[in-house]
Amino acid sequence: MSLPRLLPVLLAGALPLLLAVARPAPRTYRAYVGNYTHKTESKGIYSFRFDSDTGKMSALELAGESSDPSWVVVDPSGRHLYAANESGKASSVSAYSIDAASGRLTLLNRQPAAGEDPCHLSFDAQARFLLSANYSTGNVVVYPLLADGRLGEPVASARDEGPAGPDRKRQDGPHAHWVAVAEGNRSLLVADLGLDRVLVYRFDPAKGTLAKAEPAVAKAGSGPRHAAFSADGRFLYLAGELDSTVTVFSAEGGGFRAVQTTSMLPPGFTGRNDAAEIELHPGGKFLYASNRGRDSIAVFAVDGKLGTLTAVAETPTGGQEPRHFAVDPSGKFLLAENQNSNTIVEFRIDPATGKLSPTGETLRVPSPICIAFVPLE
Repeated sequence: MSLPRLLPVLLAGALPLLLAVARPAPRTYRAYVGNYTHKTESKGIYSFRFDSDTGKMSALELAGESSDPSWVVVDPSGRHLYAANESGKASSVSAYSIDAASGRLTLLNRQPAAGEDPCHLSFDAQARFLLSANYSTGNVVVYPLLADGRLGEPVASARDEGPAGPDRKRQDGPHAHWVAVAEGNRSLLVADLGLDRVLVYRFDPAKGTLAKAEPAVAKAGSGPRHAAFSADGRFLYLAGELDSTVTVFSAEGGGFRAVQTTSMLPPGFTGRNDAAEIELHPGGKFLYASNRGRDSIAVFAVDGKLGTLTAVAETPTGGQEPRHFAVDPSGKFLLAENQNSNTIVEFRIDPATGKLSPTGETLRVPSPICIAFVPLE
């Protein structure tokens, strides 16, 4: 807070400021669920209330009508939600305002996807731009966020380039699947399933423009899908959809150096499996990754110094195709989204081991594939 803005607070007395600083962490959240409306009963984006003390999930409500809102994100202010409308050549990205009292969504505007099938959204470090990854056309798009929450016209679009991976069916060309900024908001990373690479672009945080930078992170045959950074930015954890692995990269000293690759599956497993989501626990001690086919969550312990992983457990998700899961902000619960079973199944996280145990809480949701939390207290 700048001095001119701080002076009125000081003049009014220090107590309000001290109370604000000491305000406890939120206990109740509103959770928004992204999903597919095509060939399902879904009408758009749904929401429910989540109590991080008890794990209680309220009844589901329709927050706003939308077409195939497969991925949703909420800006840091908690006032705006953005959805990737994954609809082939008709794909778009939508901006909504959030009613603080009811949680209902009001459409602000919609921009063309500048590609086909956006499947992942994220913000730059300053939340000035929205980043979108288009799977079918293999390109990433940068949208400016206007003062009222609307999306501006794209300021950058870049198509991933490089040799395709060895799987001719799944890796017929570039398929951007995840996008995020790194290196102090100076780089933009794209996990491309088709090219077997995490490509690194130079990112201008003032203009939102992109320029190719080298080197790219490569792992042949893995099919990079999603990734997660350690809180200090020293390590990158990459889920390979095609070979069901997690690869740990060190980001220290510039660039990315692979230090470990470990399987998400038990020894001897021979069935069909596609790895999906990956997420670090808020405390940084555990990492979780989901298997589709095996329909489970793999649990790993994280070495805080080396960044390496040790397998701890594997837990069935209680449904089919856990395309996504979310650890709640308190770190007490994991919500597994079983896309083909139309359920969100809740698990309690053991704070000592990271292991998961079902709580008995299950929510019926059409085709759930993404969750975004907004604090209510």
